Amino acid sequence: VSTQSTGSSGINAEYGKQWYQRRVRGVLNYYTNYYYKSNLRMSEYEGPPSVTLSAPSIGDLQSVPTPGPSSYFNMASPAVPFTPSTPMDHGIEPQIQNIVSTVNLACRLDLKQIALHARNAEYNPKRFAAVIMRIREPRTTALLFNSGKMVCTGAKSEEESRLAARKYARVVQKLGFPAKFTEFKIQNMVGSCDVKFPIRLEGLYAQHGQFSHYEPELFPGLIYRMVRPKIVLLIFVSGKVVLTGAKDRKDIYDAFECIYPILKNFRKK
Repeated sequence: VSTQSTGSSGINAEYGKQWYQRRVRGVLNYYTNYYYKSNLRMSEYEGPPSVTLSAPSIGDLQSVPTPGPSSYFNMASPAVPFTPSTPMDHGIEPQIQNIVSTVNLACRLDLKQIALHARNAEYNPKRFAAVIMRIREPRTTALLFNSGKMVCTGAKSEEESRLAARKYARVVQKLGFPAKFTEFKIQNMVGSCDVKFPIRLEGLYAQHGQFSHYEPELFPGLIYRMVRPKIVLLIFVSGKVVLTGAKDRKDIYDAFECIYPILKNFRKK
């Protein structure tokens, strides 16, 4: 009887150990999947921690982790916009390279008259249905459409973009059009930076395929579409990163703070 009892308890212990291992693996898989579905909102991720399994006690079997706050992962709820809790210590800050803004001049424009009388203006309606005008300070380019809408590009800051748009509007006013400066809006901001280390783009694409697109035969960079903030990143093997699609400077910074820990995990050795 004692032999049978010992054998039975050994089987139960082994069964309990296997059951516990399955539960722990399930919990780790849950958190890993939840991490990717949370738009990669993590301050730092270095993979699932190593777990040392031993024969479970009754307390262990009753305290198997359930989905919720975890010391292994620092996740933010997908319903809450991502905001870095503390500034990163990498000392890298994306630099704004281009800002695209739009203005409504609130009047119809005679593009031929503008092209004939304005300096640094060109107009070829067979190629493009807008006057292309340039100024040197700030160094920008404007597209003027006959509807009165204007697109200003090339500025390095929000203030430069607004100043340049006002200068173009003033040029149009001096040509005799009742132009007004209305509905100024920044439509796109482009930033870039260098993380100073090479990146394994194949590994990044393999683990983040639902957010990225990578075809080196067509384009050498990996296209990473972040959901929140809604930013598109071009990531190159050299460590150069281009961020575009932002309407606010803070979105550029938040997107980089979010992607930097991920890039560190795919650093080439």
